[in-house]
Amino acid sequence: MTIQQRSPLVVGNWKMHGTFASNSSLIRALLGWTEGVAVAIAPPSLYLSATRQQLTGSTIALAAQNVASEAQKGAYTGETSATMLADVGVTYGIVGHSERRQYYGETDALVAQKCLRLQEQGIQPIICVGESLAEREAGQVEQVVSRQLRVVIEHCGIQALSQAVIAYEPVWAIGTGKTATPQDAQAVHQFLRQLVAAHNKNIAEKLCILYGGSVKADNAASLFAMPDIDGALVGCASLVASDFLAICRAAKASIIG
Repeated sequence: MTIQQRSPLVVGNWKMHGTFASNSSLIRALLGWTEGVAVAIAPPSLYLSATRQQLTGSTIALAAQNVASEAQKGAYTGETSATMLADVGVTYGIVGHSERRQYYGETDALVAQKCLRLQEQGIQPIICVGESLAEREAGQVEQVVSRQLRVVIEHCGIQALSQAVIAYEPVWAIGTGKTATPQDAQAVHQFLRQLVAAHNKNIAEKLCILYGGSVKADNAASLFAMPDIDGALVGCASLVASDFLAICRAAKASIIG
């Protein structure tokens, strides 16, 4: 199945950036996006409610950067449950981002648990997988990403992927300015789709697989031209409206081009 037969998705991960004022200005600049490609933005959790209000009436969806794994409520100081995220109108939730794995010790099993919590509330998880530079240089790319994804399948079941998104983010390319070549990224995306197809071909064909790793306006088109790259999880470039909208336009052009 080709990218034209799947709906592209572009997600802006704002990470730990923004203020009420700067967020409002950025959202106003994005509100003109109305068609062609699904778009979501993930502000820090403190700003989810205000962002939801400003997005009212637009086609841009709201995404969360993280979710509690333990439960939907309880004595978990500092955590935000999937129930709370659903209450403020979140559509997508990012889980397993490399920064969460690296800085906070999140394991594959914890990521799978977060997927379950999100899906209990009808929120689509964006499941991040990817290898470090050392793992790539050791020829372990497929071994690493297959392990990360298989744990999710084992915990959540293959059907969970029918209501989920996968994001391949080579860790060595995040925030470094380095990007996997379109061909390198395509090879991993194809591998991931084949891995899912071994369990369920129909789910694999419809599965949206994003690329994340220093996606920019000037490299987006070449990435989206690959048959198994269905969009992008965008970091720094999502903080600049003109750059983010250029990436969205590149995704749209990949459908009609």
